[in-house]
Amino acid sequence: MNKLFLTPQEISQELVRIGVKKAEAKGLELFLFGVLAGIYIGFGAQTAISVTSGGTLDPGLAKFLSGSVFSLGLMLVLIPGAELFTGNILMTIGTLTGRYNILKLLRNWLIVYAGNFFGSLFLAYLVNSTGLLGFGTDSFTPAGITAITIAENKMALGWTEALTRGVLCNILVCLAVILCISSLTVSGKIFGIYFPIMAFVASGYEHSIANMYFIPAGLFAEDGFISKFPLMWKNLIPVTIGNVIGGLVLVAFHPKMFKKILHH
Repeated sequence: MNKLFLTPQEISQELVRIGVKKAEAKGLELFLFGVLAGIYIGFGAQTAISVTSGGTLDPGLAKFLSGSVFSLGLMLVLIPGAELFTGNILMTIGTLTGRYNILKLLRNWLIVYAGNFFGSLFLAYLVNSTGLLGFGTDSFTPAGITAITIAENKMALGWTEALTRGVLCNILVCLAVILCISSLTVSGKIFGIYFPIMAFVASGYEHSIANMYFIPAGLFAEDGFISKFPLMWKNLIPVTIGNVIGGLVLVAFHPKMFKKILHH
């Protein structure tokens, strides 16, 4: 019978192999694939806005549907291939094992983060230009109202709230990456991605790259992107820090998967 999944030890070895490839990649390549990932995550985010903009769904069901469709974003990132900052936190394993130094790790994170931001922003601008969110305060569509509400709620979060929601989010995102890598079939990868991502969205956790779409989409819709641009970072900075911590927590507290390779 054909093998359908990797063992924990094989997963850790594959993560290191992928990390080495990412660490050695050219800067332009990382940026362009980062742009793609920002667009892909934005597609998932916009779909989540669309399916929850009707206003008549049970709140719990709305969260479940939002998480279900949002998982499309990570499927597009991991299966066709792109560079996502939050998943690349797992590259820490390669640094800990001496495969590449911390400067190459940070270089990847910074370039990919910038690419993710540009891609998310570009898609938010394009979607707003379609008129699907409405034009002006007198003609907001239901999706536009939802986008604005989501953006305002995210920017209103306190530092501790945003940080801790970011930690919990990226534990689940990195687990989705691990489950995807562990499966050797496309259907297995899809299911491996779906459940953790659905869980983090339905639970209300915060993902920095998703917020790079959600917040600008709302700001573009209400024609306040320039004036409220600094407020966006009130959310993105603590959520990004939380996402980094969440990925590191997973590495530190998953000894069954990583203990052998970390002591190699």
